[in-house]
Amino acid sequence: MDNKVLCKEDCEEQKKYDEIRNVIDLYRGKEGCLIQVLHAAQKIYGYLPLELQRFIADALDLPFSEVSGVVSFYSFFSVQPRGEHTIRVCLGTACYVRGGKKLVEHIQKTLNVELGGTTSDGKFTFEVARCIGACGLAPAIMIDDVVYKQMTPTKLDALLAKFNERGGEK
Repeated sequence: MDNKVLCKEDCEEQKKYDEIRNVIDLYRGKEGCLIQVLHAAQKIYGYLPLELQRFIADALDLPFSEVSGVVSFYSFFSVQPRGEHTIRVCLGTACYVRGGKKLVEHIQKTLNVELGGTTSDGKFTFEVARCIGACGLAPAIMIDDVVYKQMTPTKLDALLAKFNERGGEK
């Protein structure tokens, strides 16, 4: 293996851990700091692998079981690599009866991704939500933190094209 490639990967990894260390230093000793640190670490690293959870536990002087328990309890933390963007299709009653299931099937076919999976290019992670609180806009989806209303497969294709071309809706 080329040493430059190995160094580049190791250096990038080290930069991420250094950034996480800075976040830990910022929050250490504050009440509820674990969740803040985990959010920041996931944003920096992309997900929370076991070795990163151990690092955080050691740095905060917490039992690994506590860190692992928080990560596994909250659905917004991921222990698997995630896509650059997260697509969530609402399958609450209103969205389901107005076409939510068709949107799920369309995304699976169009992006060649299974529910809970990430596309091979790392662009999208695909999930469903039981309700996103947008019943009057059904069927609704979320991409990252933005709700898109009255979605159809055709509208979805156009929206995904914008994300693929420019990295998101601008």
